[in-house]
Amino acid sequence: MSRLEKRLMRQVVRAMTDFDMIGAGDRVMVCLSGGKDSYCMLHLLREVERRAPFEFSLVAVNLDQKQPGFPADVLPRWLEAEGYDYRIVERDTYSVVTRLVPEGKTYCALCSRLRRGILYDTASELGATRMALGHHRNDIIETVLLNLFYSGQLKSMPPRLRSDDGRHVVIRPLAYCAEEDLTELAAEKAFPIIPCDLCGSQENLQRKRIKRLIDELHQDNGNVKGNMLNALSNVRVSHLLDRELWQRVGLHDPSGDDEGVRALEGDEEPGGGCGEPVDAPAAVATSGLRLSRG
Repeated sequence: MSRLEKRLMRQVVRAMTDFDMIGAGDRVMVCLSGGKDSYCMLHLLREVERRAPFEFSLVAVNLDQKQPGFPADVLPRWLEAEGYDYRIVERDTYSVVTRLVPEGKTYCALCSRLRRGILYDTASELGATRMALGHHRNDIIETVLLNLFYSGQLKSMPPRLRSDDGRHVVIRPLAYCAEEDLTELAAEKAFPIIPCDLCGSQENLQRKRIKRLIDELHQDNGNVKGNMLNALSNVRVSHLLDRELWQRVGLHDPSGDDEGVRALEGDEEPGGGCGEPVDAPAAVATSGLRLSRG
């Protein structure tokens, strides 16, 4: 196992431990798109499975959305050669998306909703207790800015999320992993990458603009990406404007005796106490393999 692979595996274990992603007896449906991230996730989860102090199982699932030119034989051939349990689900969402989305608009929102619904149904059919998605650190911090700039919300992709109906638990084991490292691992392992021609052909996506912005900032300050991820676990509720959240954590007293707000008058100015920025994954100490047991 290379140094890169060991580092990524430690980061996956840390995310799984921090957010109680997988426990004894879980059946994890690993969503495999054919892109570098999902290949890396599947590979790293199998390495974790081999070393974990409890038993859980993996099943790789690919949704063939019937995009023109999609090489349908690549994934089954590779999965069989590697000895994975897998399922290929065929649904023609491509025709639906291209028919319903006006020309010039992005397909991502509708495509994502259709895909997620099909994967939820598949998870139920397979008896999967966890559904693993391949979103990594870069996806998470890009989503923060996307929501901030374009939807007026302060939120991102949670490492663990229960679906609205309570039937499924979605996990993101790559939450602490940098995209650059995953790209390197995918090349190292020579995974047979399948590009997404549906959305990859749309150059004006908002996410691409956000990615370029973050990359430019990171070139000037190599701590930017780590700091953005770190900020998501270092939230100062008293310095935000969500009044309902203030009430839930006891910062706002409707009677007017608002000690929480008065306490802010003596607080430090924004930006104070930054210190030396650190990369979030490196900021959490771990020793050995520590995962949930239930």
